[in-house]
Amino acid sequence: MMLSRETSFPSSIHRAKGLRSLLIDKCGDSWLGAALPGLFKQLTCIRSLNLSWSLIEEIPKEVRKLIHLRHLNLGSCIKLVSLPETMCDLCNLQSLDVSWCYSLKELPRAIVKLIKLRHLHIYGSGVGFMPKGIERLTCLRTLDCFIVCGGGENESKAANLRELKNLDHIGGRLVIRNLLGGGIEDVVEAQLNKKRLLCLELNFDMENLRGGIEEGNLIEGLQLPLDLERLSIDGYKGIVLPNWMMALTRLQDLKLYNCRNLEVLPSLGRLPNLERLELLRVRVRSLDAGFLGIEEVENANINEGEIARVTTFPKLKTLGISFLSILEEWDGIERRVEEDDATTTSIFIIMPQLQQLRIWHCPLLRALPDYVLAAPLQLLEVINCPNLSKRYGKEEKGEDWHKISHIQNVYIC
Repeated sequence: MMLSRETSFPSSIHRAKGLRSLLIDKCGDSWLGAALPGLFKQLTCIRSLNLSWSLIEEIPKEVRKLIHLRHLNLGSCIKLVSLPETMCDLCNLQSLDVSWCYSLKELPRAIVKLIKLRHLHIYGSGVGFMPKGIERLTCLRTLDCFIVCGGGENESKAANLRELKNLDHIGGRLVIRNLLGGGIEDVVEAQLNKKRLLCLELNFDMENLRGGIEEGNLIEGLQLPLDLERLSIDGYKGIVLPNWMMALTRLQDLKLYNCRNLEVLPSLGRLPNLERLELLRVRVRSLDAGFLGIEEVENANINEGEIARVTTFPKLKTLGISFLSILEEWDGIERRVEEDDATTTSIFIIMPQLQQLRIWHCPLLRALPDYVLAAPLQLLEVINCPNLSKRYGKEEKGEDWHKISHIQNVYIC
Protein backbone atom coordinates (compact mmCIF):
# COMPACT_ATOMS: atom_id res chain seq x y z
CA MET A 1 0.00 0.00 0.00
CA MET A 2 1.29 3.43 -0.98
CA LEU A 3 -0.94 6.15 0.42
CA SER A 4 -0.55 9.91 0.13
CA ARG A 5 -0.95 12.20 3.11
CA GLU A 6 -4.42 13.21 1.94
CA THR A 7 -5.65 9.62 1.74
CA SER A 8 -7.20 7.97 4.78
CA PHE A 9 -6.62 4.32 5.58
CA PRO A 10 -9.07 2.30 3.42
CA SER A 11 -11.48 0.37 5.63
CA SER A 12 -12.34 -1.81 2.63
CA ILE A 13 -9.14 -3.75 3.22
CA HIS A 14 -10.80 -5.33 6.25
CA ARG A 15 -12.85 -7.45 3.86
CA ALA A 16 -9.70 -9.15 2.57
CA LYS A 17 -9.92 -11.84 5.26
CA GLY A 18 -7.47 -14.17 3.53
CA LEU A 19 -4.73 -11.57 3.03
CA ARG A 20 -1.31 -13.13 3.65
CA SER A 21 1.05 -10.16 3.11
CA LEU A 22 0.58 -6.48 3.89
CA LEU A 23 3.38 -4.05 3.04
CA ILE A 24 2.70 -0.42 3.90
CA ASP A 25 5.29 1.75 2.24
CA LYS A 26 6.89 4.52 4.35
CA CYS A 27 3.72 5.83 5.90
CA GLY A 28 4.44 9.13 7.64
CA ASP A 29 0.94 9.82 8.89
CA SER A 30 -0.31 9.44 12.44
CA TRP A 31 -3.58 7.75 11.42
CA LEU A 32 -1.80 4.47 10.78
CA GLY A 33 -1.33 3.84 14.51
CA ALA A 34 -5.05 4.39 15.11
CA ALA A 35 -5.94 2.00 12.30
CA LEU A 36 -3.75 -0.89 13.47
CA PRO A 37 -5.98 -2.36 16.27
CA GLY A 38 -8.92 -2.83 13.90
CA LEU A 39 -6.60 -4.11 11.20
CA PHE A 40 -5.13 -6.78 13.47
CA LYS A 41 -8.59 -7.94 14.58
CA GLN A 42 -9.80 -8.44 11.00
CA LEU A 43 -6.77 -9.68 9.04
CA THR A 44 -5.80 -12.64 11.19
CA CYS A 45 -4.41 -14.66 8.28
CA ILE A 46 -1.47 -12.31 7.69
CA ARG A 47 1.89 -14.07 7.44
CA SER A 48 4.06 -11.05 6.54
CA LEU A 49 3.62 -7.49 7.84
CA ASN A 50 5.86 -4.57 6.89
CA LEU A 51 5.39 -1.28 8.75
CA SER A 52 8.98 -0.05 8.29
CA TRP A 53 9.69 3.68 8.03
CA SER A 54 6.32 4.57 9.55
CA LEU A 55 5.83 7.04 12.41
CA ILE A 56 3.92 4.72 14.72
CA GLU A 57 4.82 5.07 18.41
CA GLU A 58 3.63 1.69 19.61
CA ILE A 59 2.34 -1.65 18.44
CA PRO A 60 -1.16 -2.26 19.83
CA LYS A 61 -1.71 -5.28 22.06
CA GLU A 62 -4.16 -6.62 19.46
CA VAL A 63 -1.11 -7.88 17.55
CA ARG A 64 -1.64 -11.16 19.43
CA LYS A 65 -4.51 -11.84 17.01
CA LEU A 66 -2.03 -12.41 14.17
CA ILE A 67 -1.34 -15.97 15.25
CA HIS A 68 -0.07 -16.96 11.78
CA LEU A 69 2.40 -14.05 11.51
CA ARG A 70 5.87 -15.16 10.45
CA HIS A 71 7.61 -11.92 9.44
CA LEU A 72 7.29 -8.55 11.15
CA ASN A 73 9.34 -5.64 9.81
CA LEU A 74 9.41 -2.50 11.95
CA GLY A 75 12.78 -1.27 10.72
CA SER A 76 13.43 2.49 10.91
CA CYS A 77 10.25 3.24 12.85
CA ILE A 78 12.10 6.03 14.62
CA LYS A 79 9.23 6.99 16.97
CA LEU A 80 8.49 3.45 18.14
CA VAL A 81 9.06 3.43 21.92
CA SER A 82 7.83 0.00 23.00
CA LEU A 83 6.74 -3.44 21.95
CA PRO A 84 3.87 -5.12 23.81
CA GLU A 85 4.41 -8.33 25.75
CA THR A 86 1.43 -9.75 23.83
CA MET A 87 3.61 -9.79 20.73
CA CYS A 88 5.44 -12.69 22.33
CA ASP A 89 2.31 -14.82 21.91
CA LEU A 90 3.04 -15.00 18.18
CA CYS A 91 4.28 -18.56 18.37
CA ASN A 92 4.93 -18.79 14.62
CA LEU A 93 7.03 -15.63 14.31
CA GLN A 94 10.26 -16.34 12.46
CA SER A 95 11.72 -12.88 11.81
CA LEU A 96 11.56 -9.59 13.71
CA ASP A 97 13.24 -6.41 12.48
CA VAL A 98 13.49 -3.37 14.77
CA SER A 99 16.77 -2.09 13.37
CA TRP A 100 17.23 1.71 13.48
CA CYS A 101 14.31 2.16 15.86
CA TYR A 102 16.16 4.83 17.83
CA SER A 103 13.44 5.32 20.48
CA LEU A 104 13.08 1.64 21.33
CA LYS A 105 15.06 1.06 24.54
CA GLU A 106 14.37 -2.60 25.27
CA LEU A 107 12.82 -5.76 23.91
CA PRO A 108 9.88 -7.47 25.62
CA ARG A 109 11.01 -9.78 28.41
CA ALA A 110 8.82 -12.58 27.05
CA ILE A 111 10.58 -12.53 23.67
CA VAL A 112 12.33 -15.70 24.81
CA LYS A 113 8.99 -17.47 24.23
CA LEU A 114 9.41 -17.02 20.46
CA ILE A 115 11.23 -20.31 20.10
CA LYS A 116 10.68 -20.40 16.32
CA LEU A 117 12.39 -17.03 15.81
CA ARG A 118 15.15 -17.34 13.22
CA HIS A 119 16.08 -13.73 12.43
CA LEU A 120 16.34 -10.91 14.96
CA HIS A 121 17.57 -7.53 13.70
CA ILE A 122 18.20 -4.84 16.34
CA TYR A 123 21.29 -3.06 14.99
CA GLY A 124 21.02 0.72 15.19
CA SER A 125 18.10 0.62 17.61
CA GLY A 126 18.09 2.13 21.09
CA VAL A 127 17.97 -1.31 22.75
CA GLY A 128 20.44 -1.19 25.65
CA PHE A 129 20.64 -4.87 26.66
CA MET A 130 19.58 -8.34 25.64
CA PRO A 131 16.71 -9.92 27.62
CA LYS A 132 17.69 -12.69 30.00
CA GLY A 133 16.95 -16.12 28.61
CA ILE A 134 17.77 -15.31 25.00
CA GLU A 135 19.79 -18.53 25.00
CA ARG A 136 16.46 -20.34 24.62
CA LEU A 137 16.08 -19.01 21.05
CA THR A 138 18.14 -21.85 19.64
CA CYS A 139 16.58 -21.55 16.17
CA LEU A 140 18.20 -18.13 15.63
CA ARG A 141 20.10 -17.90 12.36
CA THR A 142 20.54 -14.13 12.43
CA LEU A 143 21.38 -12.00 15.46
CA ASP A 144 22.97 -8.86 14.10
CA CYS A 145 23.77 -7.24 17.47
CA PHE A 146 24.34 -8.36 21.06
CA ILE A 147 24.58 -5.65 23.71
CA VAL A 148 26.32 -6.52 26.98
CA CYS A 149 24.61 -4.71 29.86
CA GLY A 150 27.58 -4.34 32.20
CA GLY A 151 25.62 -3.40 35.32
CA GLY A 152 23.15 -0.65 36.15
CA GLU A 153 19.41 -0.76 36.70
CA ASN A 154 18.82 -3.28 33.92
CA GLU A 155 21.36 -5.86 35.11
CA SER A 156 18.77 -8.12 36.77
CA LYS A 157 16.82 -8.55 33.54
CA ALA A 158 19.76 -8.58 31.11
CA ALA A 159 21.45 -11.56 29.52
CA ASN A 160 25.21 -11.97 29.83
CA LEU A 161 27.51 -12.83 26.98
CA ARG A 162 27.71 -16.51 27.87
CA GLU A 163 24.11 -16.95 26.68
CA LEU A 164 25.51 -16.94 23.16
CA LYS A 165 26.93 -20.39 23.88
CA ASN A 166 23.78 -22.28 22.88
CA LEU A 167 23.05 -20.18 19.79
CA ASP A 168 25.09 -22.41 17.51
CA HIS A 169 23.25 -21.55 14.30
CA ILE A 170 23.76 -17.78 14.23
CA GLY A 171 25.73 -16.69 11.20
CA GLY A 172 26.48 -13.84 8.87
CA ARG A 173 27.26 -10.64 10.79
CA LEU A 174 27.32 -10.14 14.55
CA VAL A 175 28.12 -6.92 16.42
CA ILE A 176 28.97 -7.19 20.11
CA ARG A 177 28.68 -3.88 21.96
CA ASN A 178 30.19 -3.00 25.34
CA LEU A 179 32.33 -6.13 25.31
CA LEU A 180 34.17 -4.96 28.41
CA GLY A 181 30.88 -5.06 30.33
CA GLY A 182 31.25 -8.82 30.66
CA GLY A 183 33.89 -10.73 32.57
CA ILE A 184 36.64 -12.89 31.13
CA GLU A 185 34.68 -16.02 32.11
CA ASP A 186 31.67 -14.81 30.11
CA VAL A 187 33.85 -14.14 27.06
CA VAL A 188 35.38 -17.63 27.16
CA GLU A 189 32.05 -19.39 27.69
CA ALA A 190 30.34 -17.44 24.88
CA GLN A 191 32.06 -19.76 22.39
CA LEU A 192 31.95 -17.39 19.44
CA ASN A 193 33.53 -19.91 17.11
CA LYS A 194 30.23 -20.42 15.31
CA LYS A 195 30.63 -22.17 11.98
CA ARG A 196 28.31 -19.81 10.07
CA LEU A 197 29.69 -16.56 11.51
CA LEU A 198 31.52 -14.64 8.79
CA CYS A 199 31.60 -11.04 10.05
CA LEU A 200 32.29 -9.96 13.63
CA GLU A 201 32.48 -6.47 15.13
CA LEU A 202 33.86 -6.12 18.66
CA ASN A 203 33.00 -2.80 20.28
CA PHE A 204 34.51 -1.99 23.65
CA ASP A 205 33.05 0.59 25.99
CA MET A 206 34.53 3.87 24.74
CA GLU A 207 33.71 5.65 28.02
CA ASN A 208 35.42 3.07 30.18
CA LEU A 209 38.97 4.11 31.01
CA ARG A 210 40.11 0.91 32.68
CA GLY A 211 43.63 -0.27 31.92
CA GLY A 212 44.56 -2.17 28.81
CA ILE A 213 45.87 -5.22 30.69
CA GLU A 214 42.34 -6.33 31.61
CA GLU A 215 41.15 -5.82 28.05
CA GLY A 216 44.13 -7.73 26.72
CA ASN A 217 43.25 -10.74 28.86
CA LEU A 218 39.62 -10.46 27.87
CA ILE A 219 40.14 -10.29 24.13
CA GLU A 220 42.70 -13.10 24.28
CA GLY A 221 40.00 -15.36 25.73
CA LEU A 222 37.72 -14.98 22.72
CA GLN A 223 37.20 -18.05 20.59
CA LEU A 224 36.58 -16.94 17.02
CA PRO A 225 35.72 -19.02 13.95
CA LEU A 226 38.77 -19.65 11.78
CA ASP A 227 36.64 -19.05 8.67
CA LEU A 228 35.93 -15.44 9.68
CA GLU A 229 36.05 -13.10 6.66
CA ARG A 230 35.54 -9.67 8.24
CA LEU A 231 36.68 -8.40 11.64
CA SER A 232 36.32 -4.98 13.24
CA ILE A 233 37.77 -4.00 16.63
CA ASP A 234 36.62 -0.64 17.98
CA GLY A 235 37.62 1.07 21.23
CA TYR A 236 40.11 -1.57 22.40
CA LYS A 237 42.54 -0.06 24.91
CA GLY A 238 45.09 -2.85 25.11
CA ILE A 239 48.71 -2.40 24.04
CA VAL A 240 48.92 -5.46 21.78
CA LEU A 241 46.41 -7.48 19.78
CA PRO A 242 45.59 -11.11 20.62
CA ASN A 243 47.64 -14.02 19.33
CA TRP A 244 44.64 -15.63 17.62
CA MET A 245 44.44 -12.89 15.03
CA MET A 246 47.16 -14.42 12.88
CA ALA A 247 45.22 -17.70 12.75
CA LEU A 248 42.41 -16.01 10.79
CA THR A 249 43.86 -17.02 7.43
CA ARG A 250 40.59 -16.43 5.53
CA LEU A 251 40.19 -12.88 6.79
CA GLN A 252 39.45 -10.46 3.93
CA ASP A 253 38.54 -7.24 5.75
CA LEU A 254 40.13 -5.89 8.95
CA LYS A 255 39.29 -2.62 10.71
CA LEU A 256 41.07 -1.32 13.81
CA TYR A 257 39.29 1.77 15.13
CA ASN A 258 40.03 3.92 18.19
CA CYS A 259 42.64 1.54 19.61
CA ARG A 260 44.39 4.46 21.26
CA ASN A 261 46.89 2.42 23.32
CA LEU A 262 47.81 -0.03 20.58
CA GLU A 263 51.53 0.46 20.04
CA VAL A 264 52.48 -2.69 18.16
CA LEU A 265 50.69 -4.20 15.18
CA PRO A 266 50.97 -7.93 14.49
CA SER A 267 52.41 -9.23 11.24
CA LEU A 268 49.30 -8.42 9.25
CA GLY A 269 51.18 -8.82 5.99
CA ARG A 270 51.16 -12.57 6.59
CA LEU A 271 47.37 -12.80 6.33
CA PRO A 272 47.09 -14.44 2.89
CA ASN A 273 43.56 -13.30 1.94
CA LEU A 274 43.40 -9.80 3.42
CA GLU A 275 41.95 -7.42 0.80
CA ARG A 276 41.00 -4.39 2.89
CA LEU A 277 42.75 -2.87 5.91
CA GLU A 278 41.70 0.26 7.80
CA LEU A 279 43.62 1.79 10.70
CA LEU A 280 42.00 4.71 12.53
CA ARG A 281 43.32 6.34 15.72
CA VAL A 282 45.90 3.67 16.44
CA ARG A 283 48.95 4.59 18.54
CA VAL A 284 51.78 3.28 16.35
CA ARG A 285 54.92 5.23 15.52
CA SER A 286 56.03 3.20 12.52
CA LEU A 287 54.84 0.68 9.97
CA ASP A 288 57.90 -1.52 9.83
CA ALA A 289 59.11 -5.02 9.01
CA GLY A 290 57.04 -6.46 11.85
CA PHE A 291 53.85 -4.99 10.37
CA LEU A 292 54.75 -6.35 6.94
CA GLY A 293 55.50 -9.78 8.36
CA ILE A 294 59.02 -10.09 7.03
CA GLU A 295 60.92 -10.18 10.31
CA GLU A 296 60.36 -13.91 10.53
CA VAL A 297 62.01 -14.38 7.14
CA GLU A 298 64.94 -12.17 8.05
CA ASN A 299 65.52 -14.13 11.23
CA ALA A 300 65.16 -17.51 9.52
CA ASN A 301 68.15 -19.59 8.52
CA ILE A 302 68.72 -19.32 4.77
CA ASN A 303 71.27 -21.57 3.13
CA GLU A 304 74.15 -20.07 1.22
CA GLY A 305 73.28 -19.19 -2.34
CA GLU A 306 69.52 -19.38 -1.75
CA ILE A 307 67.12 -16.61 -2.69
CA ALA A 308 64.16 -16.26 -0.33
CA ARG A 309 61.16 -14.77 -2.14
CA VAL A 310 58.39 -13.60 0.14
CA THR A 311 55.12 -11.85 -0.73
CA THR A 312 53.40 -9.90 2.03
CA PHE A 313 49.90 -8.47 1.81
CA PRO A 314 49.52 -10.56 -1.37
CA LYS A 315 45.84 -9.67 -1.96
CA LEU A 316 45.54 -6.26 -0.31
CA LYS A 317 43.60 -3.88 -2.58
CA THR A 318 42.47 -1.09 -0.23
CA LEU A 319 44.44 0.50 2.61
CA GLY A 320 43.16 3.33 4.79
CA ILE A 321 45.27 5.12 7.41
CA SER A 322 43.52 7.88 9.35
CA PHE A 323 44.28 9.98 12.44
CA LEU A 324 47.53 8.19 13.30
CA SER A 325 48.80 11.28 15.06
CA ILE A 326 52.25 9.94 16.05
CA LEU A 327 53.01 7.85 12.96
CA GLU A 328 56.39 9.01 11.62
CA GLU A 329 57.97 6.22 9.61
CA TRP A 330 56.71 3.85 6.96
CA ASP A 331 59.66 1.67 6.06
CA GLY A 332 60.31 0.74 2.45
CA ILE A 333 61.96 -2.68 2.65
CA GLU A 334 62.12 -4.65 -0.56
CA ARG A 335 65.47 -6.44 -0.71
CA ARG A 336 68.09 -7.20 1.91
CA VAL A 337 71.45 -8.94 1.63
CA GLU A 338 73.13 -10.51 4.62
CA GLU A 339 76.37 -8.75 5.56
CA ASP A 340 78.23 -11.99 6.16
CA ASP A 341 77.22 -13.63 2.92
CA ALA A 342 76.48 -11.55 -0.14
CA THR A 343 75.23 -14.65 -1.97
CA THR A 344 72.26 -15.03 0.37
CA THR A 345 69.40 -12.77 -0.64
CA SER A 346 65.89 -12.06 0.59
CA ILE A 347 63.53 -10.55 -1.95
CA PHE A 348 60.23 -9.16 -0.72
CA ILE A 349 57.19 -8.45 -2.87
CA ILE A 350 54.92 -6.15 -0.89
CA MET A 351 51.32 -5.18 -1.64
CA PRO A 352 51.48 -6.20 -5.32
CA GLN A 353 47.72 -5.64 -5.83
CA LEU A 354 47.23 -2.38 -3.93
CA GLN A 355 44.74 -0.20 -5.82
CA GLN A 356 43.47 2.38 -3.32
CA LEU A 357 45.42 4.20 -0.62
CA ARG A 358 43.89 6.81 1.67
CA ILE A 359 46.00 8.67 4.21
CA TRP A 360 44.13 11.22 6.32
CA HIS A 361 45.35 13.37 9.20
CA CYS A 362 48.79 11.84 9.75
CA PRO A 363 50.76 15.04 10.41
CA LEU A 364 54.14 13.45 11.23
CA LEU A 365 54.37 10.90 8.41
CA ARG A 366 57.32 11.92 6.26
CA ALA A 367 57.33 9.67 3.18
CA LEU A 368 55.74 6.75 1.39
CA PRO A 369 57.78 3.56 0.87
CA ASP A 370 59.00 2.58 -2.59
CA TYR A 371 56.82 -0.52 -2.74
CA VAL A 372 53.68 1.61 -2.37
CA LEU A 373 54.78 3.96 -5.14
CA ALA A 374 55.44 0.95 -7.38
CA ALA A 375 52.05 -0.65 -6.68
CA PRO A 376 49.29 -0.53 -9.34
CA LEU A 377 47.52 2.30 -7.53
CA GLN A 378 44.39 3.72 -9.11
CA LEU A 379 43.56 6.11 -6.27
CA LEU A 380 45.76 8.04 -3.85
CA GLU A 381 44.23 10.40 -1.28
CA VAL A 382 46.43 12.45 1.03
CA ILE A 383 44.47 14.81 3.26
CA ASN A 384 45.88 16.99 6.04
CA CYS A 385 49.31 15.35 5.99
CA PRO A 386 51.63 18.39 5.63
CA ASN A 387 54.87 16.44 5.20
CA LEU A 388 53.43 14.24 2.46
CA SER A 389 51.75 17.18 0.75
CA LYS A 390 55.04 19.05 0.67
CA ARG A 391 56.89 16.07 -0.69
CA TYR A 392 54.43 14.76 -3.29
CA GLY A 393 52.21 17.74 -4.07
CA LYS A 394 52.54 18.96 -7.62
CA GLU A 395 51.33 22.44 -6.80
CA GLU A 396 53.91 22.67 -4.03
CA LYS A 397 56.52 21.42 -6.50
CA GLY A 398 57.45 18.62 -4.15
CA GLU A 399 60.70 16.82 -4.76
CA ASP A 400 58.97 13.47 -5.38
CA TRP A 401 55.72 14.49 -7.00
CA HIS A 402 56.83 12.84 -10.25
CA LYS A 403 56.87 9.45 -8.49
CA ILE A 404 53.07 9.45 -8.29
CA SER A 405 52.36 10.97 -11.70
CA HIS A 406 51.38 7.56 -13.09
CA ILE A 407 48.43 7.28 -10.68
CA GLN A 408 45.16 8.10 -12.41
CA ASN A 409 43.36 9.68 -9.45
CA VAL A 410 45.43 11.70 -6.99
CA TYR A 411 43.98 14.01 -4.33
CA ILE A 412 46.46 15.85 -2.12
CA CYS A 413 45.36 18.69 0.14
